[in-house]
Amino acid sequence: MRFCCLPGLLLAVFAVVAVQQLNGQETSFALDELTIAQLHQQIRDGKITCEKITELYLNRIKKFDQPTKLNAIVVVNQRALDRARDLDKQFQQTGKLLPLHGIPVIVKDNYDTKDLPTTGGSSTLKGSIPPDDSFQVKKLRQAGAVILCKSNMATWAYSPWFTNSCYGTTRNPYNFGRVPAGSSGGTAAAVAANFGAVGLGTDTGNSIRGPSSHCCLVGIRPTIGLTSRDGIIPLFLRNDVGGPMCRTVEDCARVLEVIAGYDPNDSVTELCRNRKTDNYISSLDKNGLRGARIGVFRTLSNQKTGNKEFLALFNTAIADLKKAGAVIVDPFEIDGFNLRNLMRHQNKMWVDTFRHDIAEYMKTLGDKAPVKNLDDIIRREQQTRFLANRLRASKNSVIPSNLRRPYSANPMNDPNRAMLLKAVIAAMDRHKIDAFVFPTWNNPPRKIGDLRSPDGNNSFQIPPGTGQPAITVPMGFNKAGLPAGLQFVGRPFAEATLFRLGYSYEQATKHRRAPKLKLK
Repeated sequence: MRFCCLPGLLLAVFAVVAVQQLNGQETSFALDELTIAQLHQQIRDGKITCEKITELYLNRIKKFDQPTKLNAIVVVNQRALDRARDLDKQFQQTGKLLPLHGIPVIVKDNYDTKDLPTTGGSSTLKGSIPPDDSFQVKKLRQAGAVILCKSNMATWAYSPWFTNSCYGTTRNPYNFGRVPAGSSGGTAAAVAANFGAVGLGTDTGNSIRGPSSHCCLVGIRPTIGLTSRDGIIPLFLRNDVGGPMCRTVEDCARVLEVIAGYDPNDSVTELCRNRKTDNYISSLDKNGLRGARIGVFRTLSNQKTGNKEFLALFNTAIADLKKAGAVIVDPFEIDGFNLRNLMRHQNKMWVDTFRHDIAEYMKTLGDKAPVKNLDDIIRREQQTRFLANRLRASKNSVIPSNLRRPYSANPMNDPNRAMLLKAVIAAMDRHKIDAFVFPTWNNPPRKIGDLRSPDGNNSFQIPPGTGQPAITVPMGFNKAGLPAGLQFVGRPFAEATLFRLGYSYEQATKHRRAPKLKLK
């Protein structure tokens, strides 16, 4: 199969740099907001090649990331264009597209990549290149993806607000004076700004869903055990998961279909070994909310501490769910779990195993590991006060004997997690609900440097502690133009249900809009 020749005018459009600019304002981008399916259709129609798609995104990164001081990207893959050319040749020969054929992916800087540095946002690992890919990155490459670049992140994934000792602070593309949230803020800002087609993040407490909410994206925290943690720099392995961050629910579903599944190098994925993980696209239904029972978890939408505009957006979202045909159960309550009790039991899950987990990870780097353990890191890390306090607490933590082998342990066997999950599922069964909702954050993104004002972060409350899946979908904007997200929480391994509900809400409301970037 040969590519058709492009008409002169269209060729000229695609040959220009990624963004045209007038009076400092972004005016157009050839790939603006295009989905995986749309990019693939253009490839099939001969309107564009994998190489050109990659080139356009690289040009956009060069034009906007550092010149605007967004600072979302830490390293660009110099072999990305070669990879794209190989994929073009493959398509010419076979006439078939792989699931992510030619799709440029932005990867958070705590995923091992055999051809790019992986630092975890730490100055101690700057320039460190792992010997092989993480499981999820390997799956992306097998599906035809182009690993375009690595994105900035909070150092060691510690901060929900974003602090980085190696590459500096990433800004929120909707307001450069605000944070994109952490720790996957670089991926969120980059995908929101159309620096790539889709992205990967990790979520220990809130780090996929929080940044996605702050940057008007869809982000899903999969069920613990659905995606492998192999080759991801750990923070707290008993809660760590990796997953997609995208501009649409459909793209999230397409990426999760690729990266989900059993990995013999991560025993927790035994939980999904006999489960079907490639049917998420078929679950997408514009009418998916019709007849669905949705609980409203008022415990996490506190009228006293939450931002009035964001809580008003939440109430509008509930009305939109009902308008789309959902049966609203309001309030949805978990017996015996007011916010104080919820926090008390959740905190029992946050035993600090970073000291052990990071030492185990360093062993995977072999003799080339620039540091060996937490003591090395503390001696060499460029530390903010916040980071110094967190590292000191990790060093002084006492790890229970049953948690000293986290790589081989099944996090779902923890008795506190089992108790939490049992209580939540019992409540869902009693109310006969498919999912429950609450604002992903009760307050707008903080100003950069502000660690005192209310943050309203709801993401770390239930899903990390129970292991359940959760998806955040854009819920609208406040008057200042700052995004908000609506979070759906489902039963374990019910990602298909969350995609169905989230897609129906997304299609009914269409809240996603791109930020307007400006050159100074």
